[in-house]
Amino acid sequence: MKKYALIRPRVAAAQAMAGAPTYVRQGSIEVRLARSFKEIKLAQKLRYDIFYNEMEAKPDWRMRMTKRDIDPYDSVCDHLLVIDHDLPKGKRIVGTYRLLRQEIADQHSGFYSSGEYDLSPLNSDSFKEHMGAGRQLLELGRSCVHPNYRANSTINMLWKGIAEYLKEHNIAYMFGCASFEGVDPAEFKEALAYLYHNHLVADDFKVRALEDQFVDMNTMATDDVDARKARRALPPLIKGYLRLGCFIGDGAVVDEQFGTTDVFILLPVERIAKRYSKHYDVGTQANDSDAGIAAVQ
Repeated sequence: MKKYALIRPRVAAAQAMAGAPTYVRQGSIEVRLARSFKEIKLAQKLRYDIFYNEMEAKPDWRMRMTKRDIDPYDSVCDHLLVIDHDLPKGKRIVGTYRLLRQEIADQHSGFYSSGEYDLSPLNSDSFKEHMGAGRQLLELGRSCVHPNYRANSTINMLWKGIAEYLKEHNIAYMFGCASFEGVDPAEFKEALAYLYHNHLVADDFKVRALEDQFVDMNTMATDDVDARKARRALPPLIKGYLRLGCFIGDGAVVDEQFGTTDVFILLPVERIAKRYSKHYDVGTQANDSDAGIAAVQ
């Protein structure tokens, strides 16, 4: 387990976990950051149940042994939790989202998404100027919600929590990967072409899949794409992000471990803050999951 041996001390150094504030509370449901290593372990168990049991991703031997979805990034990320205090202590965490701020990523091993995409355009001086002085990026990932809690009310609370986090840490853009279920991009050909022709990130800031993993999304001419059919084929997660005004990176990536085909999402946070923050008018609900089992709605 040497690969994960430093999780406990590095987490403790990266977060003032015990003092993590409550972002949202409604009845028995609370949304906040993890306050202990034990809570992070419970979030990892929830991730394992959903990604590896429900969705049939492929765990390594460490994960099978611990029944936890673990990787080294857990040690430096904040872990946003949805907690139902009416449940037994070991089962109270019913939703989670892993958050990695740029200021933390820069001090460690960078962003998780850099294993699939070239993120250098987001580190350019021009993009930093575009974001504004003192503002930073946020990577979202490893997100999931227990099947019994995939209702709008719970998911709305989760996104309110994210909105408060964005404001707290002066985030300008958030990003991550959203997925089609399956590892044959030909099955999503029209949907991928639709994303390419209609929502590609601007050339100045174009994030592109790494060459050895790049799957071309531009496989159909614009006029050949049936936009209505393509939109219906999009996973709910991607549809939701598009409604919030996201941009799509160039190139998809097949993730054999999770059994998915990933696309890169880049999203300005202003729309999220205005929609979900308690400092603004809160609108309709949202949900999310790494492999698209739930959605920003």
